[in-house]
Amino acid sequence: MEVTMSELTAVVHDAAEVVVAEGTQTPLQRVEDAAVAVEDGRVVAVGPTDEVVREYPPENARYTVDASGRSVVPGFVDSHTHACFAGDRSDEFEAKLRGKTYQEIMAEGGGILRTVRATREASDDELLADLLSHLDTMLSHGTTTVEVKSGYGLDTETELRMLDAVRRADEQHPVDVVATFMGAHAVPEGRDADDYVEEVVSEQLPAVETQGVAEFCDVFCEEGVFSVDQSRRVLEAGIEHGLTPKVHAEEFVHLGGAKLAVEVGAASADHLLQATETDVQTLVAADVTPVFLPGTAFTLDTEYADARAFLDAGAHVAVATDFNPNCYSQSMPFAVALACTGMKLTPAEALVAATEGGARALNREGGLGTLREGAPADLVVLDAPSYRHIPYNVGVNPVAAVLKGGDVVHV
Repeated sequence: MEVTMSELTAVVHDAAEVVVAEGTQTPLQRVEDAAVAVEDGRVVAVGPTDEVVREYPPENARYTVDASGRSVVPGFVDSHTHACFAGDRSDEFEAKLRGKTYQEIMAEGGGILRTVRATREASDDELLADLLSHLDTMLSHGTTTVEVKSGYGLDTETELRMLDAVRRADEQHPVDVVATFMGAHAVPEGRDADDYVEEVVSEQLPAVETQGVAEFCDVFCEEGVFSVDQSRRVLEAGIEHGLTPKVHAEEFVHLGGAKLAVEVGAASADHLLQATETDVQTLVAADVTPVFLPGTAFTLDTEYADARAFLDAGAHVAVATDFNPNCYSQSMPFAVALACTGMKLTPAEALVAATEGGARALNREGGLGTLREGAPADLVVLDAPSYRHIPYNVGVNPVAAVLKGGDVVHV
């Protein structure tokens, strides 16, 4: 693949297909033998190559990408990660293979609380360096926008340090990084849940608002972690401090997190492995984006969420990696493959869920996650002739090049 540079715009031309990828409830929009032209960071033309290059000659472009024989798709929007952390828990993966459950590992001092200890001990520069490394891997796999949660601090100081690392990473890295405060990720060792919720509400959230980095507030609404009432208190306090709610809902036990997401006007309800038909109808009616994390089911070796029920009910769904020390995959193509094999989405449905669906889960408007005219020019050139190769050629990285705002940021 030849990439040249000059002064004005960006043109990707002679692609086998360009996938516009707009709308999980409509047929996938794609153009064959196509080109994309970019000006000022946004798509200005998508169409047959001869038509686009006539109006936007490649020789006038700052970046020219010959995508002959390749598919061009929107940049992936990974709307649920815990990518800021320290430490390693690969031994826990092995323990799960021997039969230990996630809850048993947590009860023994592992899981989230183990990562909390490592994260508290890490320096600011170590947190940033680790996060930047993860972002490099994500970018190389086609992610151009990613949400990153705090939640491995569980005290005011470390939560703020994590969010500051997210801010610094967003400033330094081509990938757009969206910050979520998740002080209510777990109950710290030796603490009572109600007492800790009071700290999150009265101490952490005011400090997070003053810092001004986080956009969302998330909570792990789960049996043995935070009850519905405790979760509601955190999210409503988050709203008072200017943060949009998100909810880890119905992952291990059906507790009522999906209903809570509707009550507080959440942007998304995530996981949903135990969601009921009532949850489906309630979330769809309220236009709360369901975010599915098939990598979690894969690593926990459990049943996958019923994304088909949401699609059949008219939902615009999202698929994300849930990258964290317990689900160690930064690859959105792998999440797309699992969405197909584990949740039985079609390749088209999974691709849209991983692009436009992720943008919906982050309340991003203006065409993010699509390649329609006027949309941000975040696009991925695949080393394959069709988007179907993302889940079909599983286990390899299908990405040949990534453009962010029209700039070539990875080849």
